[in-house]
Amino acid sequence: MSDMSSTADAPRSPGRPRSVRADEAIVQATLDLLAEGNTTIEALSIEAIAARAGVGKATIYRRWPGKAALLLDALRTLKGVVPQPTGHSVRDDLVLLVGAVGHNIDSRAAKIMPCLVPEVNRSPDHFQLYQNIIEPRRQVMREVLRRGVESGELRADLDIEVAMAMLTGPMLIQRMLHWHPELDDRILPERIVDGVLEGIRAR
Repeated sequence: MSDMSSTADAPRSPGRPRSVRADEAIVQATLDLLAEGNTTIEALSIEAIAARAGVGKATIYRRWPGKAALLLDALRTLKGVVPQPTGHSVRDDLVLLVGAVGHNIDSRAAKIMPCLVPEVNRSPDHFQLYQNIIEPRRQVMREVLRRGVESGELRADLDIEVAMAMLTGPMLIQRMLHWHPELDDRILPERIVDGVLEGIRAR
């Protein structure tokens, strides 16, 4: 599982165009197998994915160089697209991004993502897979915080990486573990952002 790059944006050689339907069937088969809980990420095989999707293994390998790249694309679909801040307000942009933490557009994520945690801790390859999924989202938040520093809204000495951890950690633990049942997920992003901003605003 050393190849962690997706082939979604890779240039293709001339020939018969890819079937979007086949792509979707393969991704959905991957997620279904993981959500069923009968196999781990490590044990999941291209053979099983091909059988569930109703395609040959060669069809998968024409689209992805290996299982890691396929898993990266499949797991990204659980998260949906990265939210795009408007750039008008640092606070509003942070509320948007914090609200997306731990939020998945696919109900299968509730079964798949918790199972990814022990795999991430055991395997450097799976750790890198997780980082490849999360880093684009971190980068968007990083840019919002940098903009706040440059505009003078946030402290000039702000540790951006720590600020991101402070913003995302509470939301993640609440959504994954339901840490406090009385906290309202609908307004929690605003409460987290306002609380953190009290400490990182320029004075």
